[in-house]
Amino acid sequence: MGSGLEPDQEVLLYSNESTPNISTTDSNLCNNLQCYMVLSEPEKNAIGSICFLAGPVTFLENILVLVVIASSTNLRRRPSYLFISSLALADTFASCFFTISFVDFHLYSKGDIANIYLFKLGGVTMAFTGSVGSLLLTALDRYLCFYQASNYKVLLTRTRAKLAIVFLWCVTIIISLLPLMGWRCKTRLDPPCSRLFPFVDHYYLAFWTGLQLVVLFLITVAYALILWKANRHEAAMGVPKLGRPSIKGQTRMRMDIHLARTFSLILLILAVCWLPVLSIMMVDVMMTLEKIQQRIFAFCSTLCLVNSCVNPLLYALRCRELRGELLALFRCCREHTLGKTYCQRNDNNSGKKKKDQTVSDSNPDTISESVDNQQNSIQML
Repeated sequence: MGSGLEPDQEVLLYSNESTPNISTTDSNLCNNLQCYMVLSEPEKNAIGSICFLAGPVTFLENILVLVVIASSTNLRRRPSYLFISSLALADTFASCFFTISFVDFHLYSKGDIANIYLFKLGGVTMAFTGSVGSLLLTALDRYLCFYQASNYKVLLTRTRAKLAIVFLWCVTIIISLLPLMGWRCKTRLDPPCSRLFPFVDHYYLAFWTGLQLVVLFLITVAYALILWKANRHEAAMGVPKLGRPSIKGQTRMRMDIHLARTFSLILLILAVCWLPVLSIMMVDVMMTLEKIQQRIFAFCSTLCLVNSCVNPLLYALRCRELRGELLALFRCCREHTLGKTYCQRNDNNSGKKKKDQTVSDSNPDTISESVDNQQNSIQML
């Protein structure tokens, strides 16, 4: 009875059951799934602990963000929160797809045929590509808010934000499914495939890695330009003619310091979580990796999941308005009076916002909120 698979797929699927690690005479060719299952038992336990801890936490955090934004009409109208929703959706996918596929392959040594494996890998690729792409949209949103404050609401409408998100996810899905659609290692006699991912062609890996590096570079440039302008504002507005900071200058300096700390933390976390993984991928494209490098990559790849776990804390739960909606939602669930509680909260907050406008200006949430606060404070002064 035939298996219905091509000869090269049969070799890749079953060679780990009957042959040693390398099934050809060329040591540079890796046609055995055991070439990728390199973790020892202590390493499996360590990585399994990270996945089983970070995976559920990431899922619950991002689901919570999506529920809060979906339940608030006010948040759904703001482009900034639409981009945060896209980020939370991508990180929710990452918590599911990455954890399941990574644990199945590295911890339980579950070998699949090419199409099934590439379908699982496509889910992971889609999640992380969508996550980094959503981070880029968020960075561009903040850049426009800072450099085009007066025209921000005209340049970035809700419709344009939705179109940008739809475009991002269409491109992300297409890129993620390219290996499944045929961009893969065709036969076992081809030049070596990736030593990090079975069935994955080096050229596709180079393409995806290069794309992520470009996106991360654009995010870095956007935040660097914001920090540069913030420093200029601090120098220009901090010390007036009499040598003492004005109320307006003090408010702006507090805002700039807050933004600088936030953006510096964002860039640091991006670098720590993504540069090790992308660097090893580029090395894999240029040379044949050893087992020790494959083990290092397995550990570094969990940092991408950690990044998805941290994103809600950086981009969503730091927002005062979203935290308020979250507390109101909890209160509504507890009291079983959803409509009444929301009305009471909104009425109370509307009066409190006018009373504490100057205080809130010094601790902006999203950049769009900081721009609105800044304009309101200028009008008050």
